[in-house]
Amino acid sequence: MTQYDGWDLPEPYVHRITVGEDAIDAFGHANNARYLEWADQAAWTHWVDAGYRMEDCAEDDRGIAIMRTEADYLGHVRLCDELDCAVWITKSDGRLRAERRYQFRKASDGSTVFRAVTTLVCFQLSTGRPARMSQALKSHYQVKPCVAEALLTEN
Repeated sequence: MTQYDGWDLPEPYVHRITVGEDAIDAFGHANNARYLEWADQAAWTHWVDAGYRMEDCAEDDRGIAIMRTEADYLGHVRLCDELDCAVWITKSDGRLRAERRYQFRKASDGSTVFRAVTTLVCFQLSTGRPARMSQALKSHYQVKPCVAEALLTEN
């Protein structure tokens, strides 16, 4: 796998989190469920930092739902550790389906502790049924050309 300054793919959106007490389980490290919450948080900050508002979804009567998550837990983090949570859009048909990839690294040493891939579908908020992406969603859920090229050479 080619590394891009330690990242799996080029030009990640990176959201930093600090592991709080509420994430720590009986084993003294962050509970696995927290990684999925952090992934969700990183996805929303990616949306907002790209210039969109959370209200855009309600106004357009559209949302994105996770249909499938595949996750690999590769290490553990403890209280006060800082994590850099990277996000990429890795697939999109521009209509209904998309895919988002994550890689979490410890800020202290750059070691990867988590990777995940989510398969997404656009749906109409008012009915809960699949629906075409709004213009905002279509614009946000685009694969960057450098990411598309990296994915071609990944295998």
